Amino acid sequence: MQMYDSKLIVLRGNSGSGKSTVAKKVREASGKPNIALVEQDYLRRFILKEKETEGTHNIDLIEQTVEFALARGYDVILEGGLYFPRYGAMLRRLAEKCPANYFFYFDVSLEETLRRDATRPNTHDEQQLREWYKPNQLTHFASERVIPEGYSAEAAVQTILAHASLMG
Repeated sequence: MQMYDSKLIVLRGNSGSGKSTVAKKVREASGKPNIALVEQDYLRRFILKEKETEGTHNIDLIEQTVEFALARGYDVILEGGLYFPRYGAMLRRLAEKCPANYFFYFDVSLEETLRRDATRPNTHDEQQLREWYKPNQLTHFASERVIPEGYSAEAAVQTILAHASLMG
């Protein structure tokens, strides 16, 4: 099995929990030149144009993309909903191959998800958000930390930078 020396930082949580915003800020704040940002939604929705259902190809593409970057010495920030019953096997494989792994779960209530979505330029249908919402999707990996709802984006960034030792 291929093992990687780079760091794997995984940001998971429901839609509107702040993952994408924080992922970009972590990358920028780290000051490190070799950090790849792998966005689940971009690969799934734009590259493959897939819906979030069982048996889709985006899981393999995410895994291959992350491994591609890790194999070339990049630290990787993987962000997305990454619903654990569907993406868990892939996340386990990546964690096994990359011992320096750091998982963060953005624990945001449905009410806060709906409030945050209402502030976005491209809002989602409320019923759709309610259907997508999956509470308490922890991995229970040893490296997992919870980012609570009350954290600002800046507090989340500082927590991730500190735990993953990402300062350049």
